[in-house]
Amino acid sequence: MQPWIETYRGAASPWECDVTEHFTLAFYFDRIAVAEANLAGELGLLDTLRVGGFTRRYDVRLARELRAGSAFHIESSALPGNGNLRLGHRVVNSATGEPTTWFDVHWDGVEPSLPAGELSDWDGPEFAARSEPTDLAGLIPSMAGRVQPGDLDEFGRMGLCGMVHKFSDAAVQFGAAIGLTADYIKTARRSFSAFELRLRISRAPRLGEAYRIDTGLAHLGNSSLRYLHLMRDSATGLEIARVDRYGVQLDLDARRPAPLAAELRERAQRLLLAMG
Repeated sequence: MQPWIETYRGAASPWECDVTEHFTLAFYFDRIAVAEANLAGELGLLDTLRVGGFTRRYDVRLARELRAGSAFHIESSALPGNGNLRLGHRVVNSATGEPTTWFDVHWDGVEPSLPAGELSDWDGPEFAARSEPTDLAGLIPSMAGRVQPGDLDEFGRMGLCGMVHKFSDAAVQFGAAIGLTADYIKTARRSFSAFELRLRISRAPRLGEAYRIDTGLAHLGNSSLRYLHLMRDSATGLEIARVDRYGVQLDLDARRPAPLAAELRERAQRLLLAMG
């Protein structure tokens, strides 16, 4: 078995943290894009990544927080898959040596051509199968825009960071729709914090392409919620990408899950999707 290799080393800057007062998801993906390109280069697959044209899936588990000033690095490896190329990344707190976040990545339609001796064991979390909505008619508008130069990656497409920023904007819009407004977050010291995210990219749009995101609620628990975001081409309506974001309402002072207030629960209930 090959050892995991270091593919990135850096830090969480204060301006890269969000209203939940920890490192924001889009900047995790910003660093994963670097790690993925470095790993692809090591595996002789950089041209495959550059050309694209295949679906990419990212299953992400956030186990521990990174906050402003945290030093971290990323370790990556090719993994045993089931007919498609599978890559793993773990974000490690450089001060403690503890993994904080895991990325289980699948390039669908890209056949693994690596000898078994070049693969590593996956020692991260397992991702359970979850039901999908039976009807997307209940999604509400949550974001719209056009691909801007700052959204692009090194290959000239909307990159991971730019895309996840848009989904984060959609999450803020949807949060406001159920009462998690900026004023509520400030006064109640409550916000939404993700602990798991699943991103599926069907295609990466190019500069100037128009897109829209619609969002619904796929699960409502005592403190837990599952947001479903769907990004589509504004002209054709075809899917570009989708995100399942699983999280909790977080007490920003205790850093623990907190039950939803009655008025937020009532609003959220009205946006709950029918599930299969």
